[in-house]
Amino acid sequence: MPISENIEQNRKFTRRLVLLMGVKGLALGGLIARMYQLQVSDSERYTTLAEENRINTRLLLPIRGQIYDRHGRRVAVDKEDYRVVMVAEKTGNVQRALDRLAGIVELSREQREKVLREVRRRRRFLPVTITGNLTWEEVAQMEVNAPDLPGVLTERGYTRLYPYGELVSHLVGYVGPVTEREQKDDPDRLLKIPEFRIGKQGLEKTYDRRLRGRGGTQRVEINASGRVQRELGRKEGRPGDDIHMTIDMELQQAALEAIRPHRAGSVVVMDIHTGDVLVMASTPGYDPNLFIPGLRPKTWRALQTNRLGPLLNKSVSGQYAPGSTFKMLVALAGLESGAINADSGFICPGVFQLGRANFHCWKEGGHGHVALRDAIKQSCDVYFYELALRLGIDRIAETARKLGIGVPTGIDLPAEKLGIMPTKAWKRGYFRDKRNKAWFRGETVIAGIGQGYVLATPLQLAVMTARLANGGYAVTPRLVAEQPAGFRTGYRQASAKFRSLGFREANLKLIADAMTAVTNEAGGTAFWTRIAEKGMEMAGKTGTSQVRRITAAERARGIVKNEDLPWHRRDHALFVAYAPLDTPRFACSVIVEHGGGGSRVAAPVAREILLKTQKRYSGTAERAGLDLDLLRRGPGALRGRRTR
Repeated sequence: MPISENIEQNRKFTRRLVLLMGVKGLALGGLIARMYQLQVSDSERYTTLAEENRINTRLLLPIRGQIYDRHGRRVAVDKEDYRVVMVAEKTGNVQRALDRLAGIVELSREQREKVLREVRRRRRFLPVTITGNLTWEEVAQMEVNAPDLPGVLTERGYTRLYPYGELVSHLVGYVGPVTEREQKDDPDRLLKIPEFRIGKQGLEKTYDRRLRGRGGTQRVEINASGRVQRELGRKEGRPGDDIHMTIDMELQQAALEAIRPHRAGSVVVMDIHTGDVLVMASTPGYDPNLFIPGLRPKTWRALQTNRLGPLLNKSVSGQYAPGSTFKMLVALAGLESGAINADSGFICPGVFQLGRANFHCWKEGGHGHVALRDAIKQSCDVYFYELALRLGIDRIAETARKLGIGVPTGIDLPAEKLGIMPTKAWKRGYFRDKRNKAWFRGETVIAGIGQGYVLATPLQLAVMTARLANGGYAVTPRLVAEQPAGFRTGYRQASAKFRSLGFREANLKLIADAMTAVTNEAGGTAFWTRIAEKGMEMAGKTGTSQVRRITAAERARGIVKNEDLPWHRRDHALFVAYAPLDTPRFACSVIVEHGGGGSRVAAPVAREILLKTQKRYSGTAERAGLDLDLLRRGPGALRGRRTR
């Protein structure tokens, strides 16, 4: 090879070598620069990220606040228990493990299917809860059989428990898992924890925020796969606030036992001065403990389809025609407006004619000439047909709203119904068909005896009675006291806490006198159910609301009595009362669905509960420092009085 060609090749090789070395030098410089950035410039940032990958902070569930009755009985608690969890990664064959476990603890088909769904949905090293509320015997068996159940563990946790079951179902409600919608509507991080439960009904729902508490934190070390290696530390959360109900569980149980034989109904007892609800019983009920692990579909369908409505709190959500218990309200409206006075009377021939329509009195043949007192005492329908026409529906509605009918009571429970107190304006807005928008005089007539469009809840009727008995003050019912000591100290008469409704004292006394005659004078519709014990007598008013009219064909076949009709078509039985007469303290309302006559069915229930209530709390007024001499002077004497 010529020398010149050899020299040229050496030059090319040298240039390529220099170029290659230059590229390598640049690559090495870039690598050094990057290493400097990672290890020097950004070292703090990446150290933090690495630490976060190694250390994980988890939320710890707080203990939910407890719920007590007025005497300190626990009606909702967080009970420490043991549950069974499974780590699918360590279990191997999940189906086989569940078969083995079923020999130790009871597992339903729904529970097994739920576990299999969770195992498929979640990462295999994360625990899945199988069942809870293990007995000590079951825990012991789990420990003995642990070698045969790889990946199946027992854990300690807390489960909501309702010791009184059905007695508090409609009041306390229950807790349940958080839905996706609830997670979106609430930024609280606790809601994202799978085991977290929130209030779904009753006081559990109303006071859910107070009951939840504040979650704690747990710091754990995890590996690259996310598995927990060890716990590094924890900070316990704050338990939820406790709630103290005004309910007396002993009276609550007595009320349910009294009304349960009648299949469906409600009893409400409240303090007419403080608004404390001592009894709010609704039957039938349900066991809230069934909702904690999750209802079986069959059980849920049975509750939903039950015609008696066990899921409905009839005391606040049941709406009924008040019937003759509405007559005191109409009478007070007449007295306040000047349409009548104590001596104003009407002739009751047993039927009232308006145009071509006949409106019958309950008493065939009529009551003859009756004034206000006897009209309420004997529950004369014709008297109130006449009075309602004199007043007009809007005047009646004005008094009704003052007494709590057709308006919210302010009770601290969800799903309260307002009932209906119709007016001319209400009807124009309610019906779309123009032909039905006009208000007819016949509708006023039937509203005068608490029928037609008029609807009220049992709690509204109790509030109405309380406001009539406490001197005309706008007492508001409550289920939760501000503080437990409020039950025993700082007792206030209604005049010291609530605004006056503006009723005249003389008119309230006339109504009270007529209600006293209903239960304590011969001829009164509830005389036979009076309380005979001295100092514990009650004043009241019976009511019967028609569910459906008996047709002409049924009358022709001889079906003229409630007993001859199917149960679901019989009249509702109602009774409202307060006691004692001299120093009114407690108001009561009773509704028995399809019970027939109020005096025969509802009044005995009210008598029993009011008697037990008075015996249980006899003397508490003296200890609370009430001015008994002032109370004995009657409802009007309370007006404007302030107490310490």
